[in-house]
Amino acid sequence: KNAQFNDNLSGSESSVQPVLPDAQNWDSLWGFQARPDDVLISTYPKAGTTWMQEIVDMLQHEGDLQKCARAPIYQRIPFIEYFRHYPICSPPHVSGLQLAETMPSPRTLKTHLPVQLLPPSFWEQKCKIIYVARNIKDNAVSYFHFHRMDHFLPEPGEWNQFLENFIAGKVAWGSWFDHVRGWWEAKDRHPILYLLYEDMKENPSREIQKVAKFLGLELPELVLNKIVQHTDFKCMKANPMANYSTMPPVIMDHGISPFLRKGTVGDWKEHFTVAQSERLDDIYAREMEGSGLTFRTQL
Repeated sequence: KNAQFNDNLSGSESSVQPVLPDAQNWDSLWGFQARPDDVLISTYPKAGTTWMQEIVDMLQHEGDLQKCARAPIYQRIPFIEYFRHYPICSPPHVSGLQLAETMPSPRTLKTHLPVQLLPPSFWEQKCKIIYVARNIKDNAVSYFHFHRMDHFLPEPGEWNQFLENFIAGKVAWGSWFDHVRGWWEAKDRHPILYLLYEDMKENPSREIQKVAKFLGLELPELVLNKIVQHTDFKCMKANPMANYSTMPPVIMDHGISPFLRKGTVGDWKEHFTVAQSERLDDIYAREMEGSGLTFRTQL
């Protein structure tokens, strides 16, 4: 499993400790013990993960802004396969597993793992899982800029080369096609709420209500309106508890590209050539045939 996981890395070498689990700590991840009341937020990277984390945290704290400002998002909701160690942070940042294991229930957790690599205890405990998928073109662009600013990921190179690696699945967390399709198919067997980034942008109130219902939470209109406002992209981009600005530049360099960059649908048009767009359309049609999944690339 570990070999499959790390084979998905691009060929570029990073000079710093990688984010992904290696052979030494893969067993710890695979053996992670989920609890029945855990909520797991799962996405392919840069598909609205932090947005959904903030929404869920707001729902669980009934829209209390002070409680949701208690710590940065990466401390409030542990990233389970996150094995970076940040002794330069204050307080020192520990691995996602360490943070999760010391956290009292109920926990909300985060993963980018493809469905086949999720620790089996999540299935055994029938944990509720929220999955967010984003259209492939905008997802690729966002992931490219994330590679540019996150110094724990390999250098992406030029856009053209990164796009080829992305399409081939030669990036961290593997193939976008396998990821979104695998989780889509799993929703018929497990308690998974599958949401689309574009739907969230189009009507955040409607999608937040879906999340609340899935989690079994009451959602008064006043609280809903507060959550919609607080999790609006401009608000989150200015929120140091959500925008990762608390990470030092040696880890995430916001001078290169902010972690929360644009948050729009259709930014891919600023990066893709006509030929690249048409080629990806053909690949998408072939890879996603029969899946029943439909994505919008503009609103």
